[in-house]
Amino acid sequence: MNGNATPKTRIAIAGAVGRMGQTLIAACAEHPDLDLSVAFEHAGNSALGSDVGLLAGLAASGLQLSSDAALATTSFDVLVDFTSPAATLIHAAACADQGRAMVVGTTGLDASQKAQLAELATRIPVMFAPNMSIGVNLCFALLATAARVLGDDFDIEIIEAHHRHKVDAPSGTALRMGEVVAEALGRDLRQSAVYGREGQTGARARDAIGFATVRGGDIIGDHTVLFAGDGERIEITHKASSRLTFARGALRAAGWLKGRPAGLYDMQDVLGLR
Repeated sequence: MNGNATPKTRIAIAGAVGRMGQTLIAACAEHPDLDLSVAFEHAGNSALGSDVGLLAGLAASGLQLSSDAALATTSFDVLVDFTSPAATLIHAAACADQGRAMVVGTTGLDASQKAQLAELATRIPVMFAPNMSIGVNLCFALLATAARVLGDDFDIEIIEAHHRHKVDAPSGTALRMGEVVAEALGRDLRQSAVYGREGQTGARARDAIGFATVRGGDIIGDHTVLFAGDGERIEITHKASSRLTFARGALRAAGWLKGRPAGLYDMQDVLGLR
């Protein structure tokens, strides 16, 4: 290696056998500045010991699927985690103990779990975002502007659709869109959110932010925020057609995160949108 060359960022991938894990492996293989040093699953997974390249539908990589014990025994710079809330917090604690950075794309964390992650981020750099897509994060910025300009004269509804296997609803991205809009309007989303409607609901409250959820098929992720006024409607929509969109964003975040001071970051920081 040229003595002036920047060392590659060493990546660890959690939940490597899952749909997102396999996509991260594929995205890492195409990135010239990243080196996949460990990919792991929980102890007892039937694929342990398999070649991770073959698991992801690629050529053999020579790297075997490890158990999560590898977090304490393998050298890496950044862990990328799209698993489950409980598993993510276990992995985050291990990273904090080892002084390693972490990119978290896991959704469904409750307020207590988010607080635990924030506490761990006082010890290591953590990039936490409900959606790693560059396009979605641009939409967040556009939504804040639209909400400020349109104000309270427009009703706001958020519609999201995902595949049949998604276990949380509304999606983390939809909730973040609601938070962005609420913050721009000076509202508390906990008070304004309406999650689905049925029966005699009465007239729509002026400050409501509605959520509608669709689950079916293999939909990767569609999100629309509708601003409905008298005589006109504005829609800001993002549709994902491949999980590579999220994987590439997460790995961009991993490269950005390496060497940062401890703290809790999001994709707005990575993309320079704030």
